[in-house]
Amino acid sequence: MKHKIWRTRNIAILLIAGTLVTSCGLPRSAPTRREILAGSVERQGNAFIVPVDERVIQLTDTVLQLGFGPEFSQAGVLGADTIQPGDVISFQIYENVDQGLFATGGSRGAGLSSLYVDESGYIFVPYAGRIKAAGNSPESLRRIITEKLSEQTPDPQVVVQRNAGEGASVTITGSVGTQGVVPIERSTRTLASIMAKAGGSTIDPEAVQVTVIRNGRTGKIWLKDLLEDPSKDIALRNGDRIFVQADPRKFTSLGATGQSVVEFKTRTISALEAMSKMGGLNGATADPKGIFIFRDEEEAVARAVLSDPSLQGPQRVVYVLNITSPNGVFMAREFGIHDGDTILVTEAPFAQWQKAIGVVLGTAGQLNSLNSLANTIEGN
Repeated sequence: MKHKIWRTRNIAILLIAGTLVTSCGLPRSAPTRREILAGSVERQGNAFIVPVDERVIQLTDTVLQLGFGPEFSQAGVLGADTIQPGDVISFQIYENVDQGLFATGGSRGAGLSSLYVDESGYIFVPYAGRIKAAGNSPESLRRIITEKLSEQTPDPQVVVQRNAGEGASVTITGSVGTQGVVPIERSTRTLASIMAKAGGSTIDPEAVQVTVIRNGRTGKIWLKDLLEDPSKDIALRNGDRIFVQADPRKFTSLGATGQSVVEFKTRTISALEAMSKMGGLNGATADPKGIFIFRDEEEAVARAVLSDPSLQGPQRVVYVLNITSPNGVFMAREFGIHDGDTILVTEAPFAQWQKAIGVVLGTAGQLNSLNSLANTIEGN
């Protein structure tokens, strides 16, 4: 009997020892802090490990600024009466002779309505020929036509009227009340005014970007800035394409908080806010001393952060946060997350021990069952 108990205990001890030795092979949600630190450049790895402090926060503090370049901001507002391709022009022509060029039924006046300005900007006027209308105001076009007709009829009187805005238009798509082609009219010659006519944004303007594409060039602005600061508004041009969308920036969370891709909902987001959006730290597995932010840092910032002016190109930098102290919490509250960052919360060392112990207890229970079975067999 003693020999049997001794044998059972030895088997249990061997199984426990084997379980603890192989516990590193147990399933887990994240690497440990020690494993990540082992991959630093200082230890022949390929990433720079940088603890977050006030200096690092200041050097990496960048806010995505959007605004229009000179090709957009310096373009003047089109005159409300500037004729554009696609406009429709109406004329009234009066002559000082009874049998004039346009006389009908004894009348000295004649009307020419609905003359379409073609894609090249021209119209055709009888006896005056093909005339460039686009780019002119109705008054300047009146003078041109008068001069042309004066060669054939004495002192003609010409009245020109433009159906404003039917030719010049922009295309608006995305998160707006009304998508489609919107004409540029007297009241909608700027981006802000045409956005209002389209019904504004259908989502929170706090994190909405407005993109304007013109002649192959692209400009962007935050919708909130456009609405709040008239100096950032721009004049529109025929053919502009306007796209309204939610902030497309994202970051990824991994490890002891679960895996997810999180969208920016505000222009800036701190590491502490990011962890909140990720659902917070898992109290059973997360290591609050091992919060890592993986980033491909641009050359200028990497040089400053690492105090190494010889660095060339973007660098792989891993920023480390430790929120076990009040100051660490403040650091996490001030350190900004960037587009494309990966936040990894490591697994606490004790989590693996808990898993190992769970396996051991399960193994011990199995041993007790085997021992009882052995006793039953021997008793028989």
